[in-house]
Amino acid sequence: KMQRYLLSNSVGPGDLPNLKELNTNEICKIWSGTSRYIRRQLLRKRAVEIGIGVFALVSEHTRVEEGEVLPVERPVFIMSKSLKAFYNLECDETKIPDETSIVHLNFEEIAAKTFFRREIVEHCIRETLLCFAGALRDNKEVEFSFK
Repeated sequence: KMQRYLLSNSVGPGDLPNLKELNTNEICKIWSGTSRYIRRQLLRKRAVEIGIGVFALVSEHTRVEEGEVLPVERPVFIMSKSLKAFYNLECDETKIPDETSIVHLNFEEIAAKTFFRREIVEHCIRETLLCFAGALRDNKEVEFSFK
């Protein structure tokens, strides 16, 4: 649903009514709670679908001293193929391991841990993603970091 909206509509101020009601600190608290939720799922070896892509762990091998190779898992964000194509974005192809289960954001759990109503959490996340999609569409540089 989110992806279809991002692919067909431009984002205007009227599309972000809930986000405008929150202050920066409140938005940061919600995204911090979202980040913690994603981290917990990654630690359980689950990938997390957020509407525009998936956070997952991928295995890599890194060289350590004297040519020794050490397997490591690295968190990545894999944008959905349709969004990459629509916005004409170049990204490395990363594949989620077949045995990885994929879960969606649990707005109820995030809300309980951040002390916001479920609806506020869901709207904040969706509207923030709409803002980023609009920035991508307009070729603006964006940065969004998680703890």
